[in-house]
Amino acid sequence: MQFASLYPLVYRILKPTFPKCLWCGNPNSKAIALTFDDGPHPQYTPELLAVLDRYNIKASFFWLGVCVNRNPAIAKTICDRGHWIGLHSYDHRNFPMLSPTELQQSLEKTQAAIHSACNLQPSQVRDVRPPNGFFTPETLKLLHQWNYRPVMWSVVPEDWVRPGVATVVQRVLQQVQNGSLIVLHDGACGGQDVAATASSLIPQLLQQGYQFVTVDTLWQQAALR
Repeated sequence: MQFASLYPLVYRILKPTFPKCLWCGNPNSKAIALTFDDGPHPQYTPELLAVLDRYNIKASFFWLGVCVNRNPAIAKTICDRGHWIGLHSYDHRNFPMLSPTELQQSLEKTQAAIHSACNLQPSQVRDVRPPNGFFTPETLKLLHQWNYRPVMWSVVPEDWVRPGVATVVQRVLQQVQNGSLIVLHDGACGGQDVAATASSLIPQLLQQGYQFVTVDTLWQQAALR
């Protein structure tokens, strides 16, 4: 079952309920963020990077620690090209299913994998997107207690079920607005189409006057509001 039509409603409900998460950027700015979950992948991520390079776009990647350990050279390439790096857990287990100790270990193992591949210190990688978007108030309390920054989304085209590139692009274009935080996937689920999706989507968004920024920039803009 697909739930793409429900995500805008879920966003409108959750955003005011959990204001300490990053859901979007400044509604008065044409700055938007392209974010990619579940990588790095040995095939799909390099294909995506070629598209981002073509348009000189800086994106934000939320990594699984297990995938970083499997593909350290690709992780380093992403980092070296100036993209923003965040955490998506070690192995994509839903946060509410983990004990506090297991959750902390999952994040720290992912930071360690990133440090080994990219030489980024743990303090430099503290943005966290929960797998599947699942979290509880207790989850957020722990993340803040451990000095992580929870990052959510405002545009979810459900690309991981592979409805087709044209459908994913259409969903994004219908929902995008100033400050949008767009979620796509470059991992095993959905990554097959990510380069084609980005190749179609980016020029259309540029034509509409949007500027691509990283999640860190959206945080900075949010702090200034």
